[in-house]
Amino acid sequence: MAELRPDLKFEITKEIGVIGEGTKGWKKEVNFVSWNDRAPKLDIRDWNETHEKMGKGITLSMVEAKKLKELLDDVQFEEVDEAE
Repeated sequence: MAELRPDLKFEITKEIGVIGEGTKGWKKEVNFVSWNDRAPKLDIRDWNETHEKMGKGITLSMVEAKKLKELLDDVQFEEVDEAE
């Protein structure tokens, strides 16, 4: 279990995948993360290569993650203009 601050504990319990990479080697990852010894949640955020530093991200409960999946399943991505 890693610690960035004494009051913040986290453990990446399952790595899902990388959805993007920045110019400085940081990767936007989708993982299941246990925060402060709680049940794992779906987490999307930037991480450095060693997972010792992280950027701001979003953490979703399993209910929220399932709802997001339902919403994304209905999106017709080919009909949406891509702006990067």
